[in-house]
Amino acid sequence: MENKAYRGHVLALPFPIQGHINPLLQFSKHLVSKGLKATLATTRFIHNTMQPQSSSSLQFDTISDGYDEGGFAQAESIHASLNRMETIGSKTLADLIIKNKNTANPIDCIIYDPFLPWALEVAKKFGIFGAAFFTQTCTVNFIYHHVHHGLLKLPITSTPISIPGLPVLELDDMPSFISVPGSYPAYFEMVLNQFSSTDKADAVLVNTFYELEPEVGNYDIQ
Repeated sequence: MENKAYRGHVLALPFPIQGHINPLLQFSKHLVSKGLKATLATTRFIHNTMQPQSSSSLQFDTISDGYDEGGFAQAESIHASLNRMETIGSKTLADLIIKNKNTANPIDCIIYDPFLPWALEVAKKFGIFGAAFFTQTCTVNFIYHHVHHGLLKLPITSTPISIPGLPVLELDDMPSFISVPGSYPAYFEMVLNQFSSTDKADAVLVNTFYELEPEVGNYDIQ
């Protein structure tokens, strides 16, 4: 039985692709260095593929997206995959919280990828602190934020593009979902839905540092 006293237990929940898993994994390691216990929860398929090794302070656990055997390749469509992950992921995330509830280190905080906004609903259900962790830069998030809130109309019909806090941009400077209208509409919807509940999160974290993006870093992306 684990007897070590930690300052808290953080559950990190990334969107299940490498470019989103690695930033939260590195952040989890940073939290561990500050005296916290961290658990990184990936889908069962990703977990079985990666076969990560847990330590006493950094552990790996799983939720299900409904495609435990083959991952996304099993899904009928992108929409089906995202809908199934929300339904089954919510339930298995709750199960994971309950599993840790009566241990020496129950989960105190969920740091979730905003691609999975339903994770915040689960955190609130259990009275757990919920923090959104944006894996992309402030600049990219800020552009999507403007589209989500109707501040940047699509399709873009004139250039250059002026967005407060950013240099003047051309169409080729924009994220591909915006510069190529209609490309992967299900993923584009997911990208915009990142902001659907961040105003309810207890904290918003971004994978960047102020000196890299000082102007846009002064704006609220909720």
